Amino acid sequence: MTAQTAILPKEPRGSRLPLTLIVGSGIVLAWCILAATAPWVTPYDPTAIDILHALEAPSSRFWFGTDQVGRDVLSRTLFSARIDLLMCVLGVLPAMLIGTTIGVVSGYYGGWFDAVLMRVYDITVAFPFFVLILAIVGALGPGLANYFIALALVGWVSYARLVRAEVLVIKNADYIHAARILGFKDRAILTRHILPNAIYPVIAYAMTDAVLVILAGASLGFLGMGAQPPTAEWGVMIAEGQTFVDRAWWICFFPGLATISLGLGLVLLGDGFAQWRRRVP
Repeated sequence: MTAQTAILPKEPRGSRLPLTLIVGSGIVLAWCILAATAPWVTPYDPTAIDILHALEAPSSRFWFGTDQVGRDVLSRTLFSARIDLLMCVLGVLPAMLIGTTIGVVSGYYGGWFDAVLMRVYDITVAFPFFVLILAIVGALGPGLANYFIALALVGWVSYARLVRAEVLVIKNADYIHAARILGFKDRAILTRHILPNAIYPVIAYAMTDAVLVILAGASLGFLGMGAQPPTAEWGVMIAEGQTFVDRAWWICFFPGLATISLGLGLVLLGDGFAQWRRRVP
C-alpha cells in the first residue's frame, strides 16, 4: 500500500498582503482618524491659556501634561496631526502631478526637452534638499503656504526623473509597438498604456517622500519658518518646549513621538506597497 500525498492548491500570487503594508496602513489610518475627530476627542481647547496650570507633569487630568502657558499638550498634539497630514497631501501631491506629467512627456518624446530636464535635475541634486527649501521659504517669507510652494518648486524633479526612467523602458515594450501599428495616437498611448504602468513606483515613492515632507516641515516649524504660533504643529511645539526640556520633558517628547510614529507608518506603507506590487502578476 503506497502513501498518497495530498496536493494542495497553490496560493494565488499576491493574495496575501505584506505585514508592513498592514501595519503602515493601520498607523496612518489611526492618525487620520485622530486628526478628523480631534475636536470631539480632545479634552481641552488647544489654544486655551491657563497660567495657573503651566508646566504641569502628565497626570490623570492632563495625560500629556501642559506647556509653559498651561495649554494641554495632548490636545495640541492631536490637533497638530491635522497640519502635518495636510503637509503630506499638499506637500507631495502638487510635486507628484507636475513631475509625473513632465517625466512622461520627457521620457516618451526625448529630444531637447529631455536634455533640459536632465540638466535641471543635475543642478537641483547638487544642493541639499533642505537647504533649497530653506532658501526658498526664506525668500518668500515664513508660513505653510510658502512651504508648499517651495516643495512644489523643488520636489517635482525627483518624480520627473523616476517617471522618465520607467517610460524609457515601457515605451519599447511589444504592446506599445502594437498600439502604434493599430493607429493609436500618442495621447492615447500615454494615458492608457504608459502612465498606468509607470505610476506604481511613483505612488510608492510618494509615500516615503511624505516622511521627508513632514520632517522638513517640523524642522522649519522648529526654526520659526513653518507654521506660525499659536497654530498647533509638532515642529512648533518642539521648538516652544526646548527651553523647558530639562524640567518639562513632556512638551517636546510627545510631539516628537507623534512625528516619529507617523513617519514610521508612512515608511512601512510605502515599503509594503512596493512589496505588494512586486507580488502582483
